[in-house]
Parts: sequence; structure tokens; C-alpha cells
Amino acid sequence: MATTESTFDYVIVGGGTAGSVIANRLTEDPGTTVCLIEGGPDDRDLEHVLRLRDWLSVLGGDLDMQYTTVEQPRGNSHILHSRARVLGGCSSHNTLISFRPFAEDLDDWVAAGAEGWDNATVQAYADRIKCNIVPIAEKDRNAMVKDWVSSAAEAADVPVVRDFNALTSHGGGFVEGAGFLSIAYDPYTGYRSSASVAYLHPIMDVRENLTVMLETWVDRLLLDGDRATGVSATSADGTRVTVNARREVVLSAGAIDTPRLLMLSGIGNAEELRAVGVEPRHDLPGVGENLLDHPESIIMWETARPVPQNTVMDSDAALFVRRDDTDPRPDLMFHIYQIPFDDNTKRLGYESPPDGYAVCMTPNIPRSRSRGKLSLTSADPAVKPALDFRYFTDPEGYDEKTVVDGLKIAREVAATEPFRSWIKREVAPGPEVRTDEQLSEYGRRAAHTVYHPAGTCRMGAAADDTAVVDPRLRVRGLRGLRVADASVFPTLPTPNPMVMVLALGERAADLIREDGSAESEESR
Repeated sequence: MATTESTFDYVIVGGGTAGSVIANRLTEDPGTTVCLIEGGPDDRDLEHVLRLRDWLSVLGGDLDMQYTTVEQPRGNSHILHSRARVLGGCSSHNTLISFRPFAEDLDDWVAAGAEGWDNATVQAYADRIKCNIVPIAEKDRNAMVKDWVSSAAEAADVPVVRDFNALTSHGGGFVEGAGFLSIAYDPYTGYRSSASVAYLHPIMDVRENLTVMLETWVDRLLLDGDRATGVSATSADGTRVTVNARREVVLSAGAIDTPRLLMLSGIGNAEELRAVGVEPRHDLPGVGENLLDHPESIIMWETARPVPQNTVMDSDAALFVRRDDTDPRPDLMFHIYQIPFDDNTKRLGYESPPDGYAVCMTPNIPRSRSRGKLSLTSADPAVKPALDFRYFTDPEGYDEKTVVDGLKIAREVAATEPFRSWIKREVAPGPEVRTDEQLSEYGRRAAHTVYHPAGTCRMGAAADDTAVVDPRLRVRGLRGLRVADASVFPTLPTPNPMVMVLALGERAADLIREDGSAESEESR
């Protein structure tokens, strides 16, 4: 088999949300060479990727890794966990809903040992983000969703919010509210302002110190003692590729593929690695633990008339509710879907309304208390890992109660004018499902994901043996290896985490440069 070899200052694995940011920032210095390795293709000529409204067409297709879960005794075992295989990563196939981080969420990070990730520091990095994050334009706000916002605010007794991010830019965050979302997009064209669009497209053909390897799959880290020296990969034509790093390897492959790559390289729980035929190189028990997600359930109605067609991406507004007065953050979130989001309801036997006559609400658990685990089942890099999210297994039953409460509140919204006039009938779970036990059974079986896996390479203090990376994102016990993606989250942020990942990429680039400068000074 043919083999090629090349050397750069930095090698970044994963051209997704954080990887795009880091590649841009490091190559601002023309004397620094960077190789960005992405397992999928270029997105610049993929119209269905660039046009935000077509996001559903990307899920489940050839640009989707299509990860599945192991059996979930208390949840849904049939969820497809979509992860993008394209430049821009999940910012090229998600809905680009963008919330600035909450101060209280970052307080939790600092308390968990993530020193330096306080609110003031992170908000300063959020200010640097290049993506065009704006409230949904008036032309994209249809009449039904406007009525839904009014009814949601009335039914839940919360304010109508004009710009959620205006409430979090300097203070803590919002407590509750209903309103149209802020999205990373161009409101004039409807195109994405993804990480690749904002950070890579302007520089890919301009900066000679940036090399982007596309459709190249990294399956092993190269180690020399306790130092990461590069990666081994396979290109689209089957060529084996060795890419060496003079300074650092940065893993930005996401909360599934970053721990997967570490474990395939012998970095993880030594006993578990031996059990699947991987020779341990560095015993690090926390790799793959602390798997987090934002689970949600769904309630669907048939509408009395067609849903208006002007929209950004068919899920343009949200409702946040706070049930716990002891915490200033909302603890229940709802998206509205202006389409029959029926992946799971169909499987349960519910027939969807005719095209154009369906609307859904999705009660979401912002701070789920269940914790899962990612593990290898084979030493073969082609075999997908086992994902066990352990949905609805928290001992206190908090997650289950949140979904039950959410389904009840959703019904109250649907019974409140002016949104009530849009509703013809409840399709799923149906009006006969009333008791908490019935709502729990349906809510858990119809549960889905908001595609926010995180936490599998958790950041923590030096004394925390279960942490995978330190607060500077360096892998514990190894040199020249850093992780910068949602896998380092100690806990999952309350709202959609894309801005947090972008800000993490911005800060990671600074940490990398600082450590590189310090190392250069020491070597003189």
C-alpha cells in the first residue's frame, strides 16, 4: 500500500466547529504551518449543505456518521445520533441555533475544576466569534410561529424575548421566556454562517501555511514515549498517510470520534482496552466516561390549515421555563417544529398528518442528570463504538419528571389562543394519554436527541484522576496532545452549545499559542 508523509507545526484532527476556528487562528501567523484533517468532503460546492433550510436532507445521508445507541431500557433504543462527515462538522448540518453561554453553567465548570473557564473569560471569547449570529429575520417569521410565541408566553407565564443573546452577553443569562431564536446565517440568502463558512472559506485558497486534507480518516495517533508526534490516516483513494506534528496534535473530532481515536491509539482505560484487543499505551480511565446529551420528547398536532412556508429551518422559536426557584436558569426548553418530526412517533404506530398540516413541540431537558458511556467493541477502526447514553436512569427520576412536565405544559400552550386556532387535533401521544405514568412511558419511548453529545474527555483539575484533560485542554500525562471540542465539557451547557464550542475553539487557539511560545523560549 502506498504511503505518504508530511510534517507541520500543528496537526488538527477534525475540520468541524472547533477545528475550523483553531485552524484559522493559528495560521494568522504566517510562520506557523497547520494541517487540518477532515474525514469528509469540502462543503463549498454542496448546495444542500450550505442552504440552511435543507438541513434535514443531510441527516441520515452519506455525510452522516449515523451512530446508533446500545439498548436503552428506560429510553429509546432507536435514536440515530447524526454526526457530520463534511468540512464545518456539525455546524454544516445542524440548525445553527446560537445561545451565548450562561454564567451559572460556567460557574459549574469552574467548580468542576475547569479553572480559567469563568463567565467573564468565556464571554470575551464569544465576542470574537466570526459567524454571523443574528435573530431570525422578520421575513422568515411566519404567522403560526408568531401566534405560538404569544401563546407560549401566556400559557407558561413568561415574557416574550426579542433577543435571547442580549440577555447573556454581559450578565448571567435569561431565566425564562418565549421568542424567535438567533441563528448563525445570512438572512438575505438563507445560507449558513457555519464554522467552515466563517473561518475556512475566506482563507483556504489564500494562506499558504494552511493545508486541508479532505476525505482523510485518522485512525491512530503516533506516540514517541509520552509525546504525541503525529497521526496515521487513510485518504479517499486508500493511500496511507503519516502527518507529523513538530509542536502539537489537536483533537477536534467531536465527543464521539475524539475519545474513539484516543482509545484506538491505546489511550484510555487499560483494562477495557485489553478486553477489545487494543494494546494500552497510556492508562487514562476517564476517556469515554461522562457521556452527556440533551434528550427531548415530542408532542404532535394536526393543524386546521397548512403551516405557512416562510421559515429559516422549520424550528424557528423556543420556549424556556423555570420550575425550580432555587436556580436562576431555565430547566425546561421547547423547540417548535413546523413539520411532522415523526422519526419516533411513526415507529410507535402514530400516523403523521398530511404534508403541511403538522406542528410539534419538543420538551427538552437542558441539564439532564443521567450520565452515559462510550466504549470500543473492537480494535478495528472501521467498527463503530458503543454509545450508551443511559437515558432516564438518574436515580431521582429528574429527567423523567422533566419530560412529563414538558408534555403537560405543551398541551397548555396548544389550548391557549391565538395558537389554539391553528390546532385541529392532537396526534401523538393523543388525548387519551393523560396520567403521569402514561405520559412517562410515551415520552421516554418517543424520546429523541438534540444532537448534543459531550463530556467524554472531561476537563478537570490536576488532582482529578477521572479528568482526561487539564484546564488548558492538554491530555493528562502526555505531551504534545490537546483536545478542543465538546468532549471536554465537564457539564453540558443549558441551551444549544454551538457558541460554547466556537468560544472554546477561540480560547484553545490562544492556549496553544501561549504554550508554543513558552516552549520556544525554554528551548533557546
